[in-house]
Amino acid sequence: MERQDNNCIFCRIVAGRIPARIIAQNDKAIAILDAFPVAEGHALVISKIHVGKIQEMRKEHLMAVFELLQNVTGAIEKAANVDASMIAVHNGKESGQEIPHVHVHVIPRRAADGAGPVHSMFRTRPRLADSEMDLVLARIKKEL
Repeated sequence: MERQDNNCIFCRIVAGRIPARIIAQNDKAIAILDAFPVAEGHALVISKIHVGKIQEMRKEHLMAVFELLQNVTGAIEKAANVDASMIAVHNGKESGQEIPHVHVHVIPRRAADGAGPVHSMFRTRPRLADSEMDLVLARIKKEL
C-alpha cells in the first residue's frame, strides 16, 4: 500500500472513508468536485499517495495526476459551459496550500468572474534589473 496519512482529508477520501463526488480516477490519482467551490465545476485532481509537494512525487504518480487532469479538464469546461479554466497547484503552505497533500485545482473561468490573471494576485512584485534576473537564473540552474 502506498503512503497514507490518516489525519489527511484527501487520504481519507482516497481510502473511501469520507464521501466525495468522484468525477474519475486512475490507479494513482482521483478527480473530485471541490467541496468548497469558487466556481461551478471547480474540481480537484488529487494524488492517491500522501506527499506534500510536487518535487516529492515519484514520476509515475506525477504523470498519473497530470494524465487524469488532462482527461477531466475538457469535460469540466463543457459541463460548466465555459471556454477556459485555471489550472493551479499550491506547492507548500506559504503558497496558499491549505491541505499538505498534492492536488491540482481545475477552476472553470469566465471573462467576468472577477478573478483576473495570476499576476493580479500579488500586490507587491519585485522590480529586478537584468543583472538580478541573471543571478536568479544562475542560482536555480545551480540547484538542478
